[in-house]
Amino acid sequence: MPMVAMATDPIIIAHRGASGERPEHTLAGYERAIDQGADFIEPDLVLTKDGVLVVRHENEIGGTTDVASHPEFADRKATKTIDGEQITGWFTEDFTLAELRTLRARERLPEVRTANRRFDGLYQVPTFEEVLKLIDAKNAETRRRIGVYPETKHPSYFAYIGLPHEATLLALLDRYGYTSPDDPVFIQSFEVDNLKALRVKTRLRLVQLVDAQGSPADHPETSYADMLTSEGMKQIAGYANAIGANGTLIVAPDGRDTGFVARAHNAGIQVHMWTLRAENMFLPPALRLGDDPAAHGNFAAAVRALVATGVDGFFTDFPGLARASLAP
Repeated sequence: MPMVAMATDPIIIAHRGASGERPEHTLAGYERAIDQGADFIEPDLVLTKDGVLVVRHENEIGGTTDVASHPEFADRKATKTIDGEQITGWFTEDFTLAELRTLRARERLPEVRTANRRFDGLYQVPTFEEVLKLIDAKNAETRRRIGVYPETKHPSYFAYIGLPHEATLLALLDRYGYTSPDDPVFIQSFEVDNLKALRVKTRLRLVQLVDAQGSPADHPETSYADMLTSEGMKQIAGYANAIGANGTLIVAPDGRDTGFVARAHNAGIQVHMWTLRAENMFLPPALRLGDDPAAHGNFAAAVRALVATGVDGFFTDFPGLARASLAP
């Protein structure tokens, strides 16, 4: 398999929108990310009771909406097992889209991103189709072609309860003109079988997400470490176009290039890193500025260290700062 050329200008993927400056997964956050120069915006996809793809980081929405303050939904609170973990809260699959429309988004990290709390209560939970419509509108305004980078969240769980992602996702992407490998779209998942099923159905680019530890929820017997051996990377290259990797796999805490990107390129696959954040608490100690964990550290240095590895793209909560850090 041919080697993948090292990136000279990595793509900037707005992680859940400009989520360092607006509550995540809101149309306002996506639009701000586009205006700041993001190449792609990333919606995480879950489903409603009536089978509509909506955008939330998790199907549990107690932390990202005001659902807890709605007494009419108090009886929807439940405890479920998602990917082997017991979670208590409110879940999108127990609400119709019309019911979700009565909720409003909230900042997920209110103690860290206190300024974002001023936007609490302003924005609805968007559908995936609304995100695609926003991209269309911004394409016309900016004369760019902005990319979309959806993640299927908990796909085996949703398939088990009769709400699979694939057909609805591909139909929407097709309707909005995403049909070929050259179109600006990547579909990502931490699971494996979901991606392999998509590979049979679409030519769109696919991304296998991996973490520094643990295993895919649908293959707990196979660790991510096993998947990231030389042989494992070659197997990923058989069904995916890129690996979406935890940043610690790519750049060590001391700033050293681990060689991960070079190994993936040798296997014929690109690498997209997640996730660059500007706050001290998310940066390695050498890049922190001051003692306040919520204050911004040396984000530009983190970008430079990452780019030096030859990474093909990276997710960030601060696409504007990332764009400025890439400027000559």
